[in-house]
Formats: sequence, C-alpha cells, structure tokens
Amino acid sequence: MTDLPSDAQTAVSSAPAADTARDERRRARRSRLYRWDVRFSPYALIAPFFLFFVVFGLFPLLYTGWASLHRVELGAPTDMEWVGLRNFSRLLDDDFFWNALRNTFTIGLLSTVPQLLMALGLAHLLNYRLRGSMFFRVAILTPYATSVAAATLVFVLMFSRTDHGLINWGLGLAGIEAVDWQNGDWTAQFAVSAIVIWRWTGYNALIYLAAMQAVPHDLYESAALDGASRWQQFLHVTVPSLRPTILFTCVVSTIGATQLFGEPLLFSQGASPTGGSDHQFQTLGLYLYEQGWFNQHLGRASAIAWTMFLLLVLIGLLNWAVSRWIRKST
Repeated sequence: MTDLPSDAQTAVSSAPAADTARDERRRARRSRLYRWDVRFSPYALIAPFFLFFVVFGLFPLLYTGWASLHRVELGAPTDMEWVGLRNFSRLLDDDFFWNALRNTFTIGLLSTVPQLLMALGLAHLLNYRLRGSMFFRVAILTPYATSVAAATLVFVLMFSRTDHGLINWGLGLAGIEAVDWQNGDWTAQFAVSAIVIWRWTGYNALIYLAAMQAVPHDLYESAALDGASRWQQFLHVTVPSLRPTILFTCVVSTIGATQLFGEPLLFSQGASPTGGSDHQFQTLGLYLYEQGWFNQHLGRASAIAWTMFLLLVLIGLLNWAVSRWIRKST
C-alpha cells in the first residue's frame, strides 16, 4: 500500500480528535442545559401562580392599604386626599363598626361550634362500615356544592315571619307563637348561622373522616382489649388523634366567619347591606360593602378591609402558637 503524504496523515489523525472535542463540547452543553433545567424549571412551572397572585392578590392588597390612608370617593377614585390614619381612628368611634364586629363574632360562634361538633359526629358514624356509605358521603357534601344564593333563598322561606314559613308552621303545631326571625337580634343571627351550618357541616365531616381513616387500627384494638367502649375509644383515641385536624377546621371556619357576606346579605329583605332594619345581623363584610358601594367612601371601606386582614393575621398567629403547643405536648 502506498504511504500517504504527511499532510494527509495529519488530517486523518486530527479528524477523530476534532470529533472527540466536538462531542465533549456537546456533552458539556447538554450537561449545562440539564443543570439549568433542573434548577430553574420548577420556578418556571410555579411562575404563573405567582404572576396571578401579584396581579390579583398582592397589588390589590397594597393598593387597598394605600387607599385606606386617603379620603377617596367612589365617584372619583383617582382623586385622593391624604388623611393618614384618620379612617382607622374613625372606626374606633363608629358604633356601627363595633356592632358589625360583635355580630361577626356571635354569628361565627353560633355557626362554628355546632357545625364542627356535628361534623365530628357524622364523621364518626361514617367511619364505621355502613351499607351505602359512599352514598351518604356524597349526600353530606351536597349542601357545599349548592350555591349561596339558592341555599339562602330557601332558608328565607323557611324562616319567614308569616305562618307560611316552615319553621313557624312547625312552632304553631307545637303551640308556640310565630317568631319574627329577621327582625329579632338573636333570632336573625341564629337563622343566618343555620345557613352556614347547613352548608359547611358536610365539608368538615369529610375532612374529619379522612383524618379518622388515617388513625392506626392498632390503637382501637388495644383500647378494645383494655375494655374501652365505643364512646371511650372515640374520646381517648379518635379525638386526641384528630387534634391537628380539629385545630385546622377551627381556624378555617373562623376565617370564613370573619369574611361572612353572602348569607347575611341575601337573608336581608331586598338584599340590603344594613343587615336588617336595626343592623342586627350586619357583619364586617356587609359593613365594608355598605361603606364602599352604598355610601361611596372607598377610603373607609379600605380601612375596614385592612382591619379584617389584621384580624385574620391575629388568627393565623394564634393558630401557629396553638399548633406549636400541641406539637410540644405530643
């Protein structure tokens, strides 16, 4: 075989070296792209959430805080007059604000306590093997899927002050005089609380049921061997195991009660934001709505919104403190 010239031999020998260098550069580039993908892809995937949160959550929150420091009217929202903390100080002297805060607390208490107790009992019943248990689990969630407007309108008819109302009709059969549910202080708050209880009991019951099914069966077997009855097992095994879940539902229900709006608004005649003729069931949400969209004082409404936000922050801090105490105690 004829020997190749020296230049040809050099070109042939340098070709594999060039291919190797090119492959190494390609592998290095792919490795770098892979590291970038692993590092930055999660941020790209969650970026839409944070983008929408900034646009529809954080910006309105900060702008509401800025508006609360100004005198702003609904007719001219861009004309702002600096008043500092005047809108907040006026709330301290406003009897309607304290009335709305008191109503929010009482309605929240009347709705949250029976709701969670009933939800805990229903979950305990559904936790046992029942024939058609799946049907009952779907059935108790039906009120949650019902719209606020539809549920409230039905309850308005039920709590009608005339004899045609279902509740007063039942009271009449028992020989009790008809009650004017909407115009009484405690009766109106009880009626609004009944709507909240009906809508949210099944939802909380399913949360409790999921937590109960995660409790180890060995604990129940040990308690049964020790002679514990079903009731004793519920008190000394189920409830202690559900303490974090119970705390979670208490906090979420409290937050929901603080923001209560649709039920009292539609329960009032003509969907009035006053919460009855004497503001007897006006909540903070209704009071905010009245100040901002009926009295057209956006600055005051913003101050009320930030006051509600601060209340929710306090609830969150309380939840954190209690959760920490529970973790230490267990």
